[in-house]
Amino acid sequence: MIISPLTCAALLSDYSEDWQAATVHPFLEQCQQGSIKPEQFNTWLVQDALFVVEFTRMAARLLAVAPTEHFDTLLGGLGAIKDELLWFQTKADERSLNLLTSPQPTCEKYCEFMQGLANQSYAVQAIAFWAIELAYNQGWQRHSPMAEPYAEFADRWGNAGFTEYVKVLEQQADRALMTASEDERSQAREAFLTVARLEKDFWQMAFSA
Repeated sequence: MIISPLTCAALLSDYSEDWQAATVHPFLEQCQQGSIKPEQFNTWLVQDALFVVEFTRMAARLLAVAPTEHFDTLLGGLGAIKDELLWFQTKADERSLNLLTSPQPTCEKYCEFMQGLANQSYAVQAIAFWAIELAYNQGWQRHSPMAEPYAEFADRWGNAGFTEYVKVLEQQADRALMTASEDERSQAREAFLTVARLEKDFWQMAFSA
């Protein structure tokens, strides 16, 4: 029996319901409507800023094991993450929020998941990295345009440039999967599902604030 190679598109197709739950949530819907409560949005902003700190480390670890032909895209992504860290601090200052706080359990679980990926192959890490970026891209894009003051958040991750970047990450992940072992494919599938679950939980954490 010939086993078709695993691809990012196949993951999205095989687990469409899981992905729908990761990218469509009342939190985002109420941001779009402008009805989200300030404490809900502020909870998300602070916890997401903490998440991005660990995501930066994940990106650095991914670069460390990536083939050289993938460097350009990943280095560009790291530059964008640097700007994002500064942007989060600016948004927190505007809202008088303290980013020097502890992560909530949901955020902590997500950070622990990213830390654990350091022991995985490049293919598995690339799938997880792509899935995280895609979740942000599609989550904010699917709920655009948004009411003020949330329009800039939707544009940050839903804009055409970020969409193209995510497409390149998908291509790189697919190439890595082409030579992955059966065990690595299984681990990549599990990583994708974990990202979907954690994204859903992250939105819910903020919505329940």
